[in-house]
Amino acid sequence: MNFISKYWKVSTAVALVVAMTAVPGFAREKYETIDAQAYGTSTQLGQNGTIRLIIYEYSTAEDRQILVESFQKGQNDGLCNALEKMKAVGRITIPGTLGFDVSYIREIKTPTGRSIRFITNRKIAFGEAYWSTQSKSFNLTAGEIVIDDQDKGKSGGVLYPATQLTINKDGEPQWDLRMNPWKLNNIIVWPGGDKEKEK
Repeated sequence: MNFISKYWKVSTAVALVVAMTAVPGFAREKYETIDAQAYGTSTQLGQNGTIRLIIYEYSTAEDRQILVESFQKGQNDGLCNALEKMKAVGRITIPGTLGFDVSYIREIKTPTGRSIRFITNRKIAFGEAYWSTQSKSFNLTAGEIVIDDQDKGKSGGVLYPATQLTINKDGEPQWDLRMNPWKLNNIIVWPGGDKEKEK
């Protein structure tokens, strides 16, 4: 099963936000940089670009609990408000943007390596804000990068450039996407980056 079909499921929404088995958050002595090639799917098929995730530190269990409770109380708007109040724990650059801060990053150990899940408020373009377009409500960017230390070829992931977290008819949280997800592969991990926050 490929990453797109696997992580399209409703369980992705729960996994990305709740991440119950994540390791405790901690500050890194040196920042970690992860590069990946992003490939469009469906209507974005044929489009590609490079994303870069810079990790300053991992979010804590307390951060996770704040997000869970905020979503339970205010759903997507509550989640966005909570993310906005959190300090930046990383930075991401995706195709079509100059980059923006990431408010929540968790690392989950796996039998073959680790999974890095992140969610943050999306950078709203001036035109979206000025004209108050429908796309403005898709105000989150989220994703997952799976790193396989035993077989680098199996590393990969998925990126949701513009999304919101909603409740479906069964009462379960799910991602509501404005754009199709982007498949991530050719993962390169650069440990021990510069202590200065890269821009």
